[in-house]
Amino acid sequence: MTRKSAIVIGSGIGGISCAMRLQSLGFDTQIVEKLDAPGGRAYVRRVDGFTFDMGPTVLTVPHFIEELFSLERDHAMLGEPDFPAHVLDENSRIREGNSGGPNTSKYLDVMPILPFYRIYFDDGTFFDYDGDPVSTREQIKRLAPEDLEGYEAFHEQARAIFKRGFLELGYTYFGSLGSMLGVVPDLLKLGAVQPLFSLISKYFKSDKMRQVFSFEPLLVGGNPLKVPAIYAMIHFVEKTWGIHYAKGGTGALVAAMVKKYEEMGGKLHLNAEVGQIDVEKRAGKRVATGVTLRDGRTMTADIVVSNADYATTYLKMVDKKYRTINRDALVKFRKQSMSLMVIYFGYEKRDNDPELRHHNIILGPRYEALLTEIFDTKVMSKDFSQYLHIPTLTDPSMAPDGHHAAYTLIPVPNNQSDIDWSVEGDRLCDRVMTFLEERNYIPDLKARLKHKSFVTPDYFEQVLGSHVGNGFGVEPVLTQTAFFRPHNKSEDISNLYLVGQGTQPGGGTPSVMMSAKMTVREIARDLAIDASIVNGVPQAA
Repeated sequence: MTRKSAIVIGSGIGGISCAMRLQSLGFDTQIVEKLDAPGGRAYVRRVDGFTFDMGPTVLTVPHFIEELFSLERDHAMLGEPDFPAHVLDENSRIREGNSGGPNTSKYLDVMPILPFYRIYFDDGTFFDYDGDPVSTREQIKRLAPEDLEGYEAFHEQARAIFKRGFLELGYTYFGSLGSMLGVVPDLLKLGAVQPLFSLISKYFKSDKMRQVFSFEPLLVGGNPLKVPAIYAMIHFVEKTWGIHYAKGGTGALVAAMVKKYEEMGGKLHLNAEVGQIDVEKRAGKRVATGVTLRDGRTMTADIVVSNADYATTYLKMVDKKYRTINRDALVKFRKQSMSLMVIYFGYEKRDNDPELRHHNIILGPRYEALLTEIFDTKVMSKDFSQYLHIPTLTDPSMAPDGHHAAYTLIPVPNNQSDIDWSVEGDRLCDRVMTFLEERNYIPDLKARLKHKSFVTPDYFEQVLGSHVGNGFGVEPVLTQTAFFRPHNKSEDISNLYLVGQGTQPGGGTPSVMMSAKMTVREIARDLAIDASIVNGVPQAA
């Protein structure tokens, strides 16, 4: 039987995950990547002896990673349980040592991080969130004892949402309106469609606790004031499986995935930017036949999968004459997530430095008003919140001896704002670094700096190809969730599929790995491939 071929556009974590699964399904797969190294948003910057992950740094659900490293060429695993019994055991979370599974550990070291986050409030107090029930309740008692009873009620509702929304429906592909309508009654009963912040506010009286238990959607591009309450499941995802770190950074995970993919026979082409997705009309259908690169080269394949930004895929890679559903008006109408300014810096260690953590959330003096300015009015705010990441507290190899490598991420409006980042980038960078120094998070920081650089929404738009410089694809509001989110299977063109944060189920490292499995399952169904086989090249049904 002639092997089928596939082209995957983009080598982000979702794209590589999809390519690995296509290899396991019996395809000859090629990834085309516009940058000079793989990773997409998970690109790595190495400068002055420092290693900086430029994008995602929070790893959850390690069994998703283990499943990828357990793949073998032509040995499809799409029929395996999405959540095997052993990962659902309440004692399955690994709290110390190596948290990578046996196959993952052949390629890289993964370790748990505790606490998950240290969350600083503007008054200098903090909450160490580690998912431990005793510790969590002790800290609530210390900071907001009036919310202990509310936490118990929230905990039970979040558990129910997690069970239904993640464990039972997480891998459901909502390709039709009917598929979604069938689950709406359950979600309504669970209270999972109301805004998350509204749900949180019912249970917590303290502003601090409302922030602690609602900030997490920001890590996937969601506004806590507007994302549906189904995102309360993030609390249980983290609590169930923990937060993890790949030694060498997320870039080490990307490199390991590429190595595994190439061992399976897949090919990766760097500096290979796609100019267009090629489409032909066959028997009255529009069919994707391959891609044409910017340098004029053409590549043909039986299927094409885009891990590029959803809007960029349709607006810039597919001729509008082939788009009946995903027309310019619809694509541009979809609300895009906020963007980011990320400052990368290396600095000298001091023995008497304040005790920061691997992951630090530093909240500003305003919460709801700041979120409204970032997501809705899209203005440069007078204050900011930030996520400060210091991996060298766990992994000194990321910096020269005696130094820390760090980045701090500040949510900002996307490029639908009127902000001139060529001017405001330097200003905001200076404000943030001054804040870290003067508020004593990193004393004398400017004098200790050995490297400083930053990216703004312009980087996301111009380098990563994100429409209007979005940081996380389509914003996860209720009207852009499940069936209403861009589909993993193109409605316009046969044999064209999408994968990654802009598609179902959404943004974040575990979700893009899930999207890869969902997309490949749709490919297997469309091509009548029996994905339940264990040995040999999958055969047509």
